Amino acid sequence: MRILALAIFVIGTVSIGPAAAQTFDPAYPVCLHAYGLMGSNWYECSYTSLPQCNASASGRGYTCVINPYYAGAGDPAGHRRHRRVY
Repeated sequence: MRILALAIFVIGTVSIGPAAAQTFDPAYPVCLHAYGLMGSNWYECSYTSLPQCNASASGRGYTCVINPYYAGAGDPAGHRRHRRVY
């Protein structure tokens, strides 16, 4: 029984395959979407502003996108929004 359970575990682990890498880097707010040969494309998230990314993309046929997983810049700690009084 142990051998059968071990065999099922090993077959299941091997058949899963490699894990996919994260596409977006949460440290930067802007990403360059690059298109490669034969339909390949990738994201390079290392830009702090859209103008900076657009300068790199200029003339290369790439596009710049806002990083949906950007982890910075939220509301400052301790900041409270006050309700308007009418």
